[in-house]
Amino acid sequence: MKTTKRTFFKSLAAVSICALFGFNASPVYSSSEAPMKLGFLVKQPEEPWFQTEWAFADKAAKDLGNVQIIKIAVPDGEKTLNAIDNLAANGAKGFVICTPDPKLGPAIMAKARSYDLKVIAVDDQFLNAAGEPMTNVPLIMMAATEIGQRQGEELYKEMQNRKWDVKDTAVLAITADELDTARRRTEGSIEALIKAGFPKEKIYKSPTKSNDIPGALDAANSMLVQHPEIKNWLVVGMNDNTVLGGIRATEGQGFKPENVIGIGINGTDAVNELSKPKATGFFGSLLPSPDVHGYRSTEMLYKWIKDGVEPPKYTPIGDPVLLKRENFKEELLKKGL
Repeated sequence: MKTTKRTFFKSLAAVSICALFGFNASPVYSSSEAPMKLGFLVKQPEEPWFQTEWAFADKAAKDLGNVQIIKIAVPDGEKTLNAIDNLAANGAKGFVICTPDPKLGPAIMAKARSYDLKVIAVDDQFLNAAGEPMTNVPLIMMAATEIGQRQGEELYKEMQNRKWDVKDTAVLAITADELDTARRRTEGSIEALIKAGFPKEKIYKSPTKSNDIPGALDAANSMLVQHPEIKNWLVVGMNDNTVLGGIRATEGQGFKPENVIGIGINGTDAVNELSKPKATGFFGSLLPSPDVHGYRSTEMLYKWIKDGVEPPKYTPIGDPVLLKRENFKEELLKKGL
């Protein structure tokens, strides 16, 4: 009987303690012991751009204190949705994502809502089922139209420096209009060229099947052979690699570097080209701010979760630096690249 009473009172004491701590059998951590977990998902982790975003997300976490960044590669839709499951299982409160496909937007948001995870899109805007931008999801990205305009302005400026005759010059615009960011950049560049005085009828668009060097090379070759009368080419593209594809095509068609001006966008993919001992038709690249993208998006997500400060629906990042052969090492070093 005494044993039964002792067992009863021990059980009662245990129940009372559990009630006191909210029936939580797991250890109770203070905020200093349990970090806030945030995901940072990128589509191409091997790219220097995304490596820099990750590095500065970690820096933001360190500056904010008590934050852990869970970095996951999401090269396709299946891995993206699996990554969200993994984040939820690991206790994350939200995530920043550069989606591998903007059309995944509705699926990403549905999955995130099912776990009550907050989401900030970075670099590429989500699209809904109708292919329209999902403006209700907070987005931080380079100001696409503005950086395109800067590309066009710099191309025109260098064309004038070389004193090219417009009669002998044309624009090779390698386009990818199905991607909204790409379309806005190339259209911005073309608008700036026309505004500066370049004849609209001498701007030739050639769509690429992929935003990389091989895809752009094929697109450029098909256009170059149609215009053997052109002596000088300005090359427009949505990133470094599309412009580099255009440059490789002009080289294959026998154009000399002094007859070609290409300016890319991204900076980090242009290092090998700008490091070559002899100049090529690739004049330079506009370096946006992957460091700012990684830091700001992480900071905004943290404040949204911790303090309830909802981020703006659109945060444009502008003021790119023009990297050229003579300054690219110094400018990349400033960005920690």
